[in-house]
Amino acid sequence: MTEALSAKHPRLARLTRICLALPEVSRRDSGDYATFMVRKRVFAYFLNNHHGDGIVSVACKALPGDNTELARAQPDRFYLPAYVGPRGWVALRLDAGEVDWDEATELVTVSYRLTAPKTLVAKIRPR
Repeated sequence: MTEALSAKHPRLARLTRICLALPEVSRRDSGDYATFMVRKRVFAYFLNNHHGDGIVSVACKALPGDNTELARAQPDRFYLPAYVGPRGWVALRLDAGEVDWDEATELVTVSYRLTAPKTLVAKIRPR
């Protein structure tokens, strides 16, 4: 983990703890964003001002249709991120008031389950 990036973004530090609690997860930093992977497959991004949008968020894969439904029902909290939104991803804003970390954990876990091999998914402990 790049300490400088996490120190600059305390919400990234919390998100990192959530993601790294899942089996075989790694993090790669690039500028002001971080990529979370399981066996080299991306399941979440921490985005900070992605393409100048001014938003801090976590982007994850979602169940079919859930991404558009969340963005439609709660546009102040969820949106479809550039490039990956049309492919079933949704982003939860981390800069719009109090963050519901249980909800963020659920989004990350669902995305992990959709990405990771079944043998690793079976290792996830129930909350």
